[in-house]
Amino acid sequence: MAGAASTRVSVEPALQASGLSLTVRSGDAETAVLQDVSVGVYPGELVVVAGSTASGPSTLLSCLAGSQEPDAGTVWVGGTRLSGESEQARARLRARWIGVVPTSGNLFANLTVAQNVQLAPRLIGDRRPPDTMDVLSRLGIAHRFYAYPGQLSPGERARAGLAVALANDPAVLLADDPTRDLDVATEAALFDELLEHARDGKAVLVAGHRAADAAPADRVLVLDIGRLSE
Repeated sequence: MAGAASTRVSVEPALQASGLSLTVRSGDAETAVLQDVSVGVYPGELVVVAGSTASGPSTLLSCLAGSQEPDAGTVWVGGTRLSGESEQARARLRARWIGVVPTSGNLFANLTVAQNVQLAPRLIGDRRPPDTMDVLSRLGIAHRFYAYPGQLSPGERARAGLAVALANDPAVLLADDPTRDLDVATEAALFDELLEHARDGKAVLVAGHRAADAAPADRVLVLDIGRLSE
């Protein structure tokens, strides 16, 4: 539910999209998943996107992260154009600016929690490794430093995934339905973590039906039949 006081620290959005449109084709059928969607997420705020279908908000997050190219429209992150660039350029910008918690998870099963967190900075090569113990301690899972993902509870896996997304200290955090497998108490605790990172100056965008009711959001947006409204 909305109600947390926004603490924007900048008049410029950390992440901005203008006029995004995307049509998905299956056989002879076409579905307009995004229709002229524009949105800005500012440093210091937590924004939730809910939708009439699960695919809409997830697709929007994929476009905002540069993982998927829209048919039309533009995405900027940190003042730099993300959409329309080469896949390599988008991956580089995403690694530099954006932390992503995908629905499918972002943990490698054959790596420990600590190794998963340490891997992210190595992928871009121009950052000092994070203080892994500090990252995990802030999320309350320092005691799972040497554990493998398969040994974690659902709540611990959610926190470990968030730790990986935060390893590069990104300006933008995108979380796709991060609490779908969690109980109410664990869900509330994870949203508190997301809000804390927003208040630390990150721009946080969360997609999911449950998030619209449970998250202490500054804004709740609704994506219905491809169109975004507040």
